[in-house]
Amino acid sequence: MLPKPAGYYVEKLRAVHEQMQENMLQHLRAQEEDLGSEDLAGVADVRGGDTIYTIDAHVDEVLHAFCETWAREDGPFVLISEGIEDAGWRVFPESATETDAQFLMIVDPIDGTRNIMYNKRAAWILSGIAPNKGRETTLADIEAAVMTEAPTTRALYADQLWATVGGGAHRESRNLFTGARKTLPLRPSQADNLAHGFASIAKFFPPAKAATAAFEEKLLALVAPDDGENPLVFDDQYIATGGQIYEILVGHDRFLADLRPVFFEALGLPKKLVCHPYDICTELIAREAGVLITDENGQRLSAPLDIRANVAWAGYANAALRDRIEPHLQALLKEVTNGHRS
Repeated sequence: MLPKPAGYYVEKLRAVHEQMQENMLQHLRAQEEDLGSEDLAGVADVRGGDTIYTIDAHVDEVLHAFCETWAREDGPFVLISEGIEDAGWRVFPESATETDAQFLMIVDPIDGTRNIMYNKRAAWILSGIAPNKGRETTLADIEAAVMTEAPTTRALYADQLWATVGGGAHRESRNLFTGARKTLPLRPSQADNLAHGFASIAKFFPPAKAATAAFEEKLLALVAPDDGENPLVFDDQYIATGGQIYEILVGHDRFLADLRPVFFEALGLPKKLVCHPYDICTELIAREAGVLITDENGQRLSAPLDIRANVAWAGYANAALRDRIEPHLQALLKEVTNGHRS
């Protein structure tokens, strides 16, 4: 159990997310208007096994300052985030230990850095709060989650979504210039098939792209046969796990999967740039909205809260789609893994 009601943590996260969002927008606007020579896509550092771009470094400063203040006000906690050594764990305040921590906060300050640093497509700020069960704490232990859109400079509105266990999922849109807020519904698709809808398997980067595309073709041929002149299933590669989940939550996409760790293992490739727990720490929001997200074996996500665990996942907008797709997905995945063993 968390020491305070889950809603308390949601409000804290919503506030810091908006600070981080505004920080990104300020730097993006300055770059767009050529008010400085700073290159937000420049490499600022390499630490904790991660490439830290300039835009990441700016947002990290906001996050860490917030954590220092919060720890002084409410007591010790652990921040788990990319760019931090020791599996991403850092205790606030510095004088405290992990066992002192009242809760764990896992954060992806910018999920979709490569989108937003070029002002190309919105990124997402992702956070989850879990009780401190030590290093055995997993994604399944998260009790409060918030995800906030980090928009491009062309946006007028930005969405923020949140959930607590048993408290449902919520969505609010904020006018970035007036501050006016509007509650909006979450509407995952209720279609029982993929015809005339968006569905895809992540193949963002060159490693394993051909194998993943061939797998996707086989899967779609089984679950959405296409005999007409025009394609029935559309592909949209949103390079941000948070963005992918958002697309399912608002009814844009019906099925998405990121199976890169499976394919990298099968092909003997290093597991670079795969989904990690901080990328999918807001799975609770999807679950509370009725979206079904599983691991590669069809089970609930249960990766440890660190920055190194490799996460493969599949997301279905509703149970009917899962029933239609998952048996074929599992059978094809067995072919991939058995082929590797042979």
